[in-house]
Amino acid sequence: MDRPTRRETEEVPIIPPLKVIEYKTINKRFGWWSAVVLLESYGRKQICVYLWQKRADKWKRKQKFAIHSQEDWELISNAVNGIVNELT
Repeated sequence: MDRPTRRETEEVPIIPPLKVIEYKTINKRFGWWSAVVLLESYGRKQICVYLWQKRADKWKRKQKFAIHSQEDWELISNAVNGIVNELT
């Protein structure tokens, strides 16, 4: 189920040499920001899930999870879909 798209008012805090192509904010509240980002790194595209925390008025990266290929995504997606029904 897709949530309504919110207008992005702030660019994701990613610095060169990484080049942001597109991103979608998942959640941004209580000093935490999570987003899915399509980026280019040294000529190769990848999708990353980021988690930042706001500290001293700056966003600091806390976690990053990279998906490097469609094959990787297939494995991840199948694993999650196999257990997501266990959430209550």
